[in-house]
Amino acid sequence: MTITQPTVFKRSCKLMGNHFELSAVSDDESWANQKIDAGINEIRRIEKLLTTFSDDSETNEVNRNAGIKPVTVSRETFNLVKRSIRISELTQGAFDISYGSIDKRLWNFDQSMTALPDKETAKKMVQLINYRNIVLDDEHCTIFLREAGMRIGFGGIGKGYAAERAKQVMKEQGVTSGVVNASGDMSAWGLQPNGEKWTIGIADPESADKVFSYMTITDMAVATSGNYEKFVMIGGKRYSHTINPRTGLPVSGIKSVTIITTNAEIADAMATPVTIMGVQAGLDLINQMKDIEAVIVDDYNRLYTSKNIHLT
Repeated sequence: MTITQPTVFKRSCKLMGNHFELSAVSDDESWANQKIDAGINEIRRIEKLLTTFSDDSETNEVNRNAGIKPVTVSRETFNLVKRSIRISELTQGAFDISYGSIDKRLWNFDQSMTALPDKETAKKMVQLINYRNIVLDDEHCTIFLREAGMRIGFGGIGKGYAAERAKQVMKEQGVTSGVVNASGDMSAWGLQPNGEKWTIGIADPESADKVFSYMTITDMAVATSGNYEKFVMIGGKRYSHTINPRTGLPVSGIKSVTIITTNAEIADAMATPVTIMGVQAGLDLINQMKDIEAVIVDDYNRLYTSKNIHLT
């Protein structure tokens, strides 16, 4: 079929345990599909590197040697950990990739969970979470976890990093307009075929399949962290699946945080800490940073935005 008009070609797939959708604007379907393939292959490559579900990943090698010895990793993994630690410092530990030591049995977030663990148990669980105990050796490109039992994981940043990398690969191959959507963490560049910016919807915190509000973007990334996907009700209060690394207890008070910035990795990484920090501290932090904005919905459906956002 010959297409003379630029069209949005899309492909959906399951990657990194998430639903990804990659789009490219072109007037040639087979060319667009090749470029989408390149984006998908890049995400698969990153998944292999970062996954904790495969014994031979670099992440698992680092975790296996916690408290034993430093592990040599690729410069790419090393740099991602380095950037993660920088975000931990910026958010005073509200973002921390060493969360992997939390026992999943304590936090299953299904219907069988009817009470919070007691504070002492929760506190004990998070003792191993401490980004300061991730030791980096730049010269030898090694990562060492100081405490035995420590584990790192990229659940809070990996999806955004993969979306950002897929976008870069597609752009390098000549895609001038497209979108990479990683389960709601998305990066969009260029314009739609009609010359307009991309329109994205922010999910309604009450119902993930409904849209709360719209915004138009180009050359921007958006990530939303919401407790509408996984939460439990205990004593009439909603507790999110986001755990505060300081207390080991789930966060309450905020239904969703949407971060808008120029880079999908940063957007993904900042959504959770703002949820943990709470409305005021979270917005204070965002307002001090350059080229980053936030939209927060609290438990009472009140809307808060950082200083440069004007929602219609």
